[in-house]
Amino acid sequence: MQVASDDCGRDDPAMSDTGEKLPLRVKLAYGAPSFAGAGMAIPIAIHLTIFYSDVVLVPLGIIALIKALARALDALTDPLMGWLTDSTRSRWGRRRPWILFGAPAAALAFYLMFSPPESIHGTNAAAWFAATYICYYLFHTVYIIPHYGLGPELTLDYNDRSMLFGIRESFVVLGTLVAAVAPPLFIAWLGGPRPGYSGFAALLGVLLVALYVNLVVQVRERPDFVARAPNPLVPGLRRVFRNRAFRILLAVYLTSAITGAIPGLMMPYFTKYVLMPENPDAWLAIFLAVYFGAGFLFLPVWIWLARRFEKKPVWLVSFIPSITGSLSLFFMGPGDIWPTFFVLAWAGAAFGAGLFLGPAMQADVIDYDELYTGKRREAQYVALWSILQKFVVIPSMSIPLAVLASVGYLPNVPQTEEVQFTIRAIFGLAPATTASIAFCIGIFYPISRKVHQQIWAGIERLKQGEPAVDPINGHRIPPYAERHEDENQGWFLDHYTSGELVYLMKRGLDSLRRRILLLQGASLAVLLGASAAVAGEIRPDQDPGIMAVLFVVAAGLGLAALVFHFIRWRAAPRLVHVDRRILTEHIEINRLLRGDGVALPTAA
Repeated sequence: MQVASDDCGRDDPAMSDTGEKLPLRVKLAYGAPSFAGAGMAIPIAIHLTIFYSDVVLVPLGIIALIKALARALDALTDPLMGWLTDSTRSRWGRRRPWILFGAPAAALAFYLMFSPPESIHGTNAAAWFAATYICYYLFHTVYIIPHYGLGPELTLDYNDRSMLFGIRESFVVLGTLVAAVAPPLFIAWLGGPRPGYSGFAALLGVLLVALYVNLVVQVRERPDFVARAPNPLVPGLRRVFRNRAFRILLAVYLTSAITGAIPGLMMPYFTKYVLMPENPDAWLAIFLAVYFGAGFLFLPVWIWLARRFEKKPVWLVSFIPSITGSLSLFFMGPGDIWPTFFVLAWAGAAFGAGLFLGPAMQADVIDYDELYTGKRREAQYVALWSILQKFVVIPSMSIPLAVLASVGYLPNVPQTEEVQFTIRAIFGLAPATTASIAFCIGIFYPISRKVHQQIWAGIERLKQGEPAVDPINGHRIPPYAERHEDENQGWFLDHYTSGELVYLMKRGLDSLRRRILLLQGASLAVLLGASAAVAGEIRPDQDPGIMAVLFVVAAGLGLAALVFHFIRWRAAPRLVHVDRRILTEHIEINRLLRGDGVALPTAA
């Protein structure tokens, strides 16, 4: 089945819509796997930590360190996976072969993660957790980056994208709701946490594989996008960061990600040790059902509002319940069951809005990138979005555990007032603060429906060899043919900053390579120093502390920088073949894209 014609319905891009509408069955097939994916995410985010700390009895500090290490490694694979799927050429397309491989492997790792043998304890239990947790996220990256990269290219219509991602996130919210309620039922049905979680994990794994196989069979990739030449890895990442609209959108989500893991991570501890109901497991399931159920019920309302009033204003309004709800939770205490119930319903009503509006707005940002680059790079955008969020979120999934351990948390006993206050502050105040900052940043997001129409009109003008105008900053954009925008010239030169190219013209190639080599050395020093610091924090007589988690993040960033600069160092010898005039033009183009207002010279 072909989801869209090759011309993509863009005969008149100045119209309100492109005219391109996906069949409902394609939207459902694309979105349905997110039901199982979200179903897996909730046990990992909410139940996994307390399962290993209170049932398997792995110390909290060890769990925090393993999580930080695994997510740092997971983040590093995202840009590689984005480049791989964008570069893949096969009869099945760029995305579907990776999906078909990654989903079953992730399902198996997920099942094993929730099925540790009862015979293992201590170090062996920690090793089991580390191996399965790392493998799960590795294979999760293999299928989720292609899946999410597929979405923006299925339809180019402004409103149809809201519907596509709204359907996908409806499955996310529904899967989240089911996963929030089901574990206690499986535990009661199968006779305990171990068999309960294991049985639930097996069911979700089978469902994940089945739904992704259906996606691969039902959804076809766009042949016009598959045929496009891929871009090199490092230049592609550099050009992503030149996209001002993307930088603003990314800043909002990175700010939120600073505390992104806290609600799911801390809710079991908040319910069990702060509210202290008679049956904390049952109330945890109720609270999760209320929160995600409200999100599911109100999601159609948010989709309608986004189509009626556009994406940005609706997106900003959705921050209000999140901020006020988080603040209210800080003031809850023992016995405040029903006030918590209503606060979670209020906050949950806005849960679904950010889920579908973020990807829908990101898809519009990718169109803005094509206006300047002439390429479609959905997976590379998704991968960069993912890697940065994952690095930022690592502290929020690890530091709270280390903080609790440092103030005297002990499993399965009443907690001190200090521990209770710490749980309330982490659970309530921290997310409210970051959400407030993110709201203020989001005000500056520049793409509206009208701007999106002008973006596609500009793309069509450039394809016809005519100049276009950037609808955001008003700059003139010359046709692609005038800019040497090919892998051997413009794209290749984006291995380097404008300052480095100026340095090249002044000092020569050998000096530039030595400069990059120094950056490699600094990255290696960060990697080795942080790794040594992590090893120094691990002692047999105590749990790793907060600093161990931060050192893991630093080591991951050092490794990423080392690979990044190595690629640039290896590419540098090709610079001897680049004409000085092209270097000068490229530097001026970069200044234009950064918004410096420098006039762009045309090709001689």
